[in-house]
This record gives sequence, C-alpha cells and structure tokens, in this order.
Amino acid sequence: MSTQQVIEWTEDGRDRAAHWRSESGAPPPRRVGIADDRMPADTAYRLVCEGTALLWRGDYQGARQLLTALARRIDRGPRRARERRAAAASPAEAFHRHRQATSRRARLLGMLLVPLDADLSVPLRRAPDVREACAEAYGVAHAPSVVSLRELLGLIGAHEWREKGVEVPALGGDRVHPHYGVFAPVRGEYVDLVAEAPLPASRSAAFDIGTGTGVLAAVLARRGVDRVVATDQDARALRCARENVARLGLSGRVEVVEADLFPPGRAPLVVCNPPWLPARPSSPLEYAVYDPSSRMLRGFLNGLAGHLTPGGEGWLILSDLAEHLGLRPREELLAAIAAAGLKVVDRLDTRPVHPRATDPADPLHSARAAEVTSLWRLTAG
Repeated sequence: MSTQQVIEWTEDGRDRAAHWRSESGAPPPRRVGIADDRMPADTAYRLVCEGTALLWRGDYQGARQLLTALARRIDRGPRRARERRAAAASPAEAFHRHRQATSRRARLLGMLLVPLDADLSVPLRRAPDVREACAEAYGVAHAPSVVSLRELLGLIGAHEWREKGVEVPALGGDRVHPHYGVFAPVRGEYVDLVAEAPLPASRSAAFDIGTGTGVLAAVLARRGVDRVVATDQDARALRCARENVARLGLSGRVEVVEADLFPPGRAPLVVCNPPWLPARPSSPLEYAVYDPSSRMLRGFLNGLAGHLTPGGEGWLILSDLAEHLGLRPREELLAAIAAAGLKVVDRLDTRPVHPRATDPADPLHSARAAEVTSLWRLTAG
C-alpha cells in the first residue's frame, strides 16, 4: 500500500486530487469519471472495460448494487469457450488461466471508487461507519483519500472477522482474531495436525516460523511446550499474534519476535506452515498463499538442521495442491529435504473439508478434490 500516491480527476469543471489507497498495490487509475445512481450498469461496465474508473457520488447502497451488477457482467462472459479451453488445458495451464481471469476480475471491479474523508468516514448517503475498519488497515489518516469499493468491503469484512474471531477446536473452542492482511485459520485441518502430532521427548521449547495469527504457537503452548518463540516479518502479523497470545492468556509462554524465518538459538521442535503454492503473488495480500520460487519452504528446510537441538524434530505443514496443479512435483520436495541434510521419520495426512474441495464448479476442482495436507516430521540426517 502507498498512501503517498495521488489520484487526480476533474469534477464540476475543477481539477481535483486526493490520496490514493490500494492494499493490492494497484496504481491510481489514469482516467476517472464521476458516477451516481443514474448511471446504467451496462454503461458502467463499458467504461471500466475501457479503462475509466468511476468515482461514486450517489447513494452508498447504490454503489454496492452496481458492484454486484458489474460482477455479474464480468462473470457472464463466453462461459462455454472458457470451459472448453479449461478442459483441454493441463493442470498448470488451468491454474495460470484461472489466476489471469481472477486478476482481470479484481482489476475491473476495483475501478468502482468511493471517497474517504480525512477521518476515514465515507461521505455518501446511507454509508456505514467504516472508520474503525479503515483505521485498523490504514492507521491514522490526515487527508481525504479515494479507495476502491471492493477494497473497502474487504476491510469491513476483515473488521468483522477480527471482532468475532475464528473458533479453533484445537484450542478448546477458544477464538483467534485475525487482523486485516493476516491469513485467518479458517482451514482448520493444518491446525488439527499440529494438535495431534506426537511431541518430541523434550517439551522445553519450540519455534513457530511465520506465525501469522499465532494460532500454532498457541496450540503448542496449550499442549505443554514450556516456551514458544513465534516469528514473523510482517508488522500486521506481529501485532495480530501478540494480541491473540495475550487474549488467550499465553503471554508468559509465547514470545512473538520479528525475524526472517528463524530466531537465534536451537529448539527441540521447530514448526513451519509456509505458503503452499510456488507462484508469484500479484499483491502484498497474497504472500500468505503464494511462495515465489518456494523461497520460504527452501529457507525453512535449509536452515532447520542448524536450529534443532540433538534429537529434535522439524514439522513442515504443507498441502500437496501444488503437485496436483503441476507446479511442484513430489520428487522436488523430497530432493529439497534430502539436500538440506534432513530425513523424514513420519508423515501425518488429512484431507481438507473446505467447500471448494467438493465444488465441481470451481475451475481447479480436480486438483482441490485430490488435495492432501500433510505434517512432515523431519530430523537432521
């Protein structure tokens, strides 16, 4: 995100400007038109396809209705032609085409813009109070700005998740509260693996690499590990993990520190749940899903032996979705483990239960239906 970028437009015969906000890192649109409730959806769709962003000046609920109408028109498209191409494509080609289509959809929907006043309120009729949700993502504001309605709705949804939290059965039903931009543990199978895997003989310490919300560090502490050091290099994740650790009453057992992968020292147990897909993120918010060139995965494997105490274990939690998509074969993973001087002592597997795994309409359905999430128990060879 860069709040220093400026968006410029002409309105009522005057040149105007404001700060441009984009958590996806999108640049400010070059062409901006004014829109309100009188603009037909077909006209709006034509304009955004031509590269003209629409700054909304009508009723806020009308803007939401227009966004829904734009989404229908984008999704309608030549559906049969897309289905034929997808059927003929390899899994990797289908994945890349799906990402391209998703990126185009996000770009077009991101062309419907709304203003924010200096106090982060929306100066439109029937607009909700979004100041707290915006402040959680943007921090303190000092000047008017413009943001896409799609991003604003994402901020509102993230604020609601943060307020109510995500119930974690492995924590006895206690909740973890994700912050905006921090991956939420809504797919609980990887958490359950960490809750069920046999702990090493020594429970004196553990490292949780790339902690995110802090959920795995909390599970380890609740299982009886005396001291857990949880690391991350993202400022939002660090704040989120510290808040969750405190909320769960684990501040005396879990320390959250800023680090690129490992903290100093060694531990009997080192746990890592890296992003599962070796592809380049298209925005900063996708770094929880995509690991370019498997950087984090390889960094964990290559550094693990040097951070284990004698007889210690490393737990790698990884989905094999990349294998089913043709992005990283199993042989490549096994070779990386061996090259790091590690050996596999056991592997615990589970199948995902999220809705996409059973949705035949999902473009990646065949890969998702075959997906297995594994906890690899590794020791220094």
